[in-house]
Amino acid sequence: MVVDLVAAVLAFGAVYFLAGARVVQQFERGVLFRLGHAQERLRGPGFTMIVPIIDRLRKVNLQIVTMPIPAQEGITRDNVTVRVDAVVYFKVIHPRDAIINVEDYRFAVLQVAQTSLRSIIGKSDLDDLLSNREKLNEGLALMIDSPALGWGIQIDRVEIKDVSLPETMKRSMARQAEAARDRRARVINADAELQASKKLAQAAAAMSHEPAALQLRLLQTVTAVAAEKNSTLVLPFPVELLRFLERAAQNPQLTSAAPAAPTPEEPASAPAASSVVMPEPSTANEIPGEPPGVEPSVDVPSTELSDGELPEVRLDEVEPGAGTAAEDGK
Repeated sequence: MVVDLVAAVLAFGAVYFLAGARVVQQFERGVLFRLGHAQERLRGPGFTMIVPIIDRLRKVNLQIVTMPIPAQEGITRDNVTVRVDAVVYFKVIHPRDAIINVEDYRFAVLQVAQTSLRSIIGKSDLDDLLSNREKLNEGLALMIDSPALGWGIQIDRVEIKDVSLPETMKRSMARQAEAARDRRARVINADAELQASKKLAQAAAAMSHEPAALQLRLLQTVTAVAAEKNSTLVLPFPVELLRFLERAAQNPQLTSAAPAAPTPEEPASAPAASSVVMPEPSTANEIPGEPPGVEPSVDVPSTELSDGELPEVRLDEVEPGAGTAAEDGK
């Protein structure tokens, strides 16, 4: 009888011990409810005992929780429809408040994060969502952390993961970016042309003092073109040859304007007299009735002769009687 009683007490003790034994992990804290009243003292990590049926222990995880926020669709301040999703990192700093003040703190944080994300979308421009995310992350974290502090929860950080744009907006932004890049390319090209023109002007000024430099530059250009070996090269006239031909073309104009020098074959100038003295006739050709030694004269009309032109003598203008007298003398 006594043995049975002792065995029953030991069995009851074992069942009581097993029913009241609890183990709290290092990253957890235990909130003890005794007859529905939350105790101020938290149960730390390790082995702990509670009174079965009377006590109830709630364990709270103190680790940082990573919670993705579903994508939220909204309209930005500049009237662009976007779809944004984010992720929130939080942890419990007051386990008693997290158990007592809110029914499900995870679900509560998720709902606050969604509404805060929609609010931040409506207050921001599209450019801020795409380029100024750090500032938006800080604002979103403050918006979520404000109600979460009463729940014993601390928001560690909030990150915007992706911003989805409509296809039409993507094409418009692509065209805008392409136009901006084209404008920068044109400005850079124009600046390069300006710098190149200044350098070419300086090079031309330097080559104008040294004609041989221009010839050397021409030879360098020919060498560079000939290195490809895939084109036909047509060489222009050298600059010095062109200048020589230009001077040669100007010299005949100067010589034609000056008077021509006399040559040994022709006299320097013809007399502009009205009569021409014929060669001295022989005595056999003397005209009777005329003193001996007098030469017959031929009247020639007075004409203006140009330089180097001989006067024209017409023999048919000789007096007819002079020829007859000469024949009679014979």
